[in-house]
Amino acid sequence: MKIAAIIIFILTYVLLLALPRHRAKIAVTSATLFVVLGIIPIREVLTTIDWNVIFMIAGTMGLVSLFIDSKMPSLLADIIIEKTPNVMWAIVSLSLFAGIISAFVDNVATVLMVAPVALTICKKLGVSPISSIIAISVASNLQGAATLVGDTTSILLAGHLDMNFFDFFIYNGKIGLFFIVQVGAIMSTLVLFWIFRKEKQPVAALDKTVVTDYFPSFLLIAMVLLLIIASFIPNTPRTINGLICMALLLVGLVKSYVVNKDKKLIRNAVREIDYVTLLLLSGLFIVVGGISAVGVIEDIAALFVRISGDNLFLVYTLIVWFSVLISAFIDNIIYTATMLPVIGGIASLLGGDPTVLYFGLIIGATLGGNLTPIGASANIAGIGILTKQGFTVTTKDFTRIGVPFTLIAVLTGYILTWILFA
Repeated sequence: MKIAAIIIFILTYVLLLALPRHRAKIAVTSATLFVVLGIIPIREVLTTIDWNVIFMIAGTMGLVSLFIDSKMPSLLADIIIEKTPNVMWAIVSLSLFAGIISAFVDNVATVLMVAPVALTICKKLGVSPISSIIAISVASNLQGAATLVGDTTSILLAGHLDMNFFDFFIYNGKIGLFFIVQVGAIMSTLVLFWIFRKEKQPVAALDKTVVTDYFPSFLLIAMVLLLIIASFIPNTPRTINGLICMALLLVGLVKSYVVNKDKKLIRNAVREIDYVTLLLLSGLFIVVGGISAVGVIEDIAALFVRISGDNLFLVYTLIVWFSVLISAFIDNIIYTATMLPVIGGIASLLGGDPTVLYFGLIIGATLGGNLTPIGASANIAGIGILTKQGFTVTTKDFTRIGVPFTLIAVLTGYILTWILFA
């Protein structure tokens, strides 16, 4: 059973990278094989899927559709074009903007909010949006590790170590993950400047768009605030973030129907939900859940513990870079949830402060997803947006930006975390 799971898993990810147009079909087919072969019992299929992520994507996509129809992204695009001298600065500014938002909102939601602005800018400038959306996605994924509410992996770490919101800023009297991530963001932004150094096409200020309805913008702001507030409330449902996004979408649809009397807006919002991306993520959750269920992740973790022995630096190095490698191909939520107790066991054997190992895990697992287009939900969401717009994103398109961006960010976090907490 384990060998069959490994073979299907490897084949799945090879096909996902090789056939970007058919990723949803591949993931769902592999998930079906896992169920048929009994690797994942059919009764556990629904619980294996992370419905919080699914609901959050669906709700935010609907909200973003209302946001686009309100003309607000077009206005923001006009403002950014007005403030930036060329395409390079416009792309980097958008990635920084996305990063700031992503520190306080789930990175998938951030991509879904900022991508329409990038699409509008690129359309007005007559350039391809592929590089812009990829830059936004990787920047969002990077900042997800900065705060308690930035990413599910941070929420998992906080629950395991009983950390509150402010522990991400100062932890045990030392600067926390937030500041470590910011240094990494600065270094990786320099990489973006280098990658886009030839994009010097001038941008011209245009007449500013008139916003037709500010209510969708208020709903998105409310979403940010509610997601932050929810992080402080104990014993909330696991799907609380997704429920917030879906509830706000419902409010927006009701308002469109009752106040605006505009059924077209409702149809557009429902149609703009990317059901293909939702199927892709659902399939991947089942596949990775199956791999975890048969013990493959634990086997690999046990192996590198035996290799490293009681050398803390070697253990830390293996955890960080192994996490980068694994998270490049499997969803980091399931991986992190699996590895947290493993890290606890390693720490108890080695003795001393385990913070360096826990932070190393989060840095590697969260940032590692930027190595490939399927390594993080934010990347999948960004590529899904481009696909709906008729653009094909190849693995080469993504890795041209994702690989150097990730290596610099992880290396920076790797060094700083060891200096501060070892």
